[in-house]
Amino acid sequence: MNIKSANFVISNTDVAKCPNEPLPEYAFIGRSNVGKSSLINSLTERKSLAKTSGRPGKTQLINHFKINGNWFLVDLPGYGYARVSKKSKNTFQKYITDYFIKREQLVCAFVLVDIRHEPQKIDMEFMEWLGENNIPFCIIFTKADKLKPKAIEENVNKYISELLNGVWEEAPSYFITSSSKGYGRDDVLNFIDNINADFFKATKA
Repeated sequence: MNIKSANFVISNTDVAKCPNEPLPEYAFIGRSNVGKSSLINSLTERKSLAKTSGRPGKTQLINHFKINGNWFLVDLPGYGYARVSKKSKNTFQKYITDYFIKREQLVCAFVLVDIRHEPQKIDMEFMEWLGENNIPFCIIFTKADKLKPKAIEENVNKYISELLNGVWEEAPSYFITSSSKGYGRDDVLNFIDNINADFFKATKA
């Protein structure tokens, strides 16, 4: 997939105010400071489409970007940031939950995981919640340039083993990426492109 256009549409905390166009939507979410904004900029080949920051918890709204005029990329707030107030956490939790439960246009969520770390409880619990609510998702492992290939393989296997030892009969699809090196970019975009093709074929039927 070639990204010909990537335009900011709206930021808000109210799912009812999200764009109502019948276009497929892909949500990106993960722990704070996982490299989400950098990945979005890498995927779209735009240097500052999503605002990057050294300060975790920067994204605090549901941000919609229209890509190629026919699908939406959604940048969601990170979870698990300790310095955000309890009140803010509860507010985030409410509208993020609402988004995933109510957003009919959502066809897939991408859960971002820092490949340098052992499986984190907060990530596993979030993925379990998505599964329990029948929300399709994939895992995107970020920052792969920080590890050797063998360490990457070992850490991915730990996550997959953890998932299969829990409530999962089959592990979700996953991608290994590096925003700085461009690793995995084409794999993620081709995955989205294939889903879009099926989506538009079904809507024309």
